[in-house]
Amino acid sequence: MAERMVGVKAPDFTMKTVLGDGQTFGEVSLDSFKGKWLVMFFYPLDFTFVCPTEITSMDSKYEMFKKFNAEILAVSTDSVYSHKAWINTDKNMGGLGKLKFQIASDNTHKVSKDYGVYIDEEGIALRGLFIIDPQGILRYSVVHDLNVGRSADETLRVLQALQAGGLCPADWSPGEELL
Repeated sequence: MAERMVGVKAPDFTMKTVLGDGQTFGEVSLDSFKGKWLVMFFYPLDFTFVCPTEITSMDSKYEMFKKFNAEILAVSTDSVYSHKAWINTDKNMGGLGKLKFQIASDNTHKVSKDYGVYIDEEGIALRGLFIIDPQGILRYSVVHDLNVGRSADETLRVLQALQAGGLCPADWSPGEELL
């Protein structure tokens, strides 16, 4: 990523989605989350091995994210139809099952490119995770190799640190002193 993104307005987006019920299609934009924190994470492909562990981990912590005024949005370059099929596939067969948040389709690759996670040679996104504040300012950005899944607990800790209103030392946990 050539330009600085953290601390400035997050790149705008509009994407088609499938809701976590696996039935309903929708559309989201950055403005859809105005007034809330947004945890937006990119993953490479539906029906793979590491991706469902991340998505279901985030889903298991969804109520905790909600307590901190945050929404979750998963994004890949797959179509909404692939997302729908994945949600509706039994977990024992490699599916996700119902989710509490939407999965967006970046099949034009524009959003992945705007957020600096697109791999041209493969047509997929790296594992990028972004936390955007209620005013649309990007406050956190982390990009992983395709082989490494992200931690929902660490993401929740970072969200709480960003909301703590002070300087958070390394390994800070909610409830601990700020610097």
